[in-house]
Amino acid sequence: MEKKVSVIIPAFNEEERIGETVRASFKIPGVKEVLVVDDGSTDNTYQEAAKAGARVIKLTQNRGKGKAIEAGAQEFTGDFVVLLDGDLGSSAAWAEKLLNPLLSGEADMVIARFGKARKKGGVGLVKKLTRWGLKLFTGQVIDAVLSGQRAFTRESFLALLPLSPGYALEFGMTVDALKKGYRIVEVPVEMTHRETGRDLKGFLHRGKQFRDILKEIFKRKFTGE
Repeated sequence: MEKKVSVIIPAFNEEERIGETVRASFKIPGVKEVLVVDDGSTDNTYQEAAKAGARVIKLTQNRGKGKAIEAGAQEFTGDFVVLLDGDLGSSAAWAEKLLNPLLSGEADMVIARFGKARKKGGVGLVKKLTRWGLKLFTGQVIDAVLSGQRAFTRESFLALLPLSPGYALEFGMTVDALKKGYRIVEVPVEMTHRETGRDLKGFLHRGKQFRDILKEIFKRKFTGE
């Protein structure tokens, strides 16, 4: 029997690219449903996603990426789950590569490793923090800890709920997966989405990432969670 793949896309004010992202997601072999969780958008994200064929879950207020994914986790029906960002556009089709290690039984979770950034970003502090934190809790090293583009078996995905808050989402998910003994594989992809540059907005974004991940490390270290 053919395995069914569900795609969950948390989206906040993504009307410009969500339709293209949904259509590209349906091109992935095995994808039978695309769930877009509209995280309290104030634009036409809901309409554009629905027009492209997605089943849309509407949250009445912005609750953050983690809560949006958890809402999607209550509704998906697939044997495998793919998490994608709403701004990937046509490059979302690259998620097909993430499914291969799952189908072959090689992995329980697969992380997309993006290529070199198209524009200069930060100085690497957030990446260094996540790698240090991952080594602290698991003794392992993974390059793309911050990547939000991932694929899971149904079992491994549900076992990682609830998710860490804020920008610690991907870090917490990776730590929990390794501590539970799940096998993680990284796969290089040519996905593209909005990148943060070396401007005020970019530095504020990375500052929030650093803050949330550091808080998560302290919480896990001193509460044993």
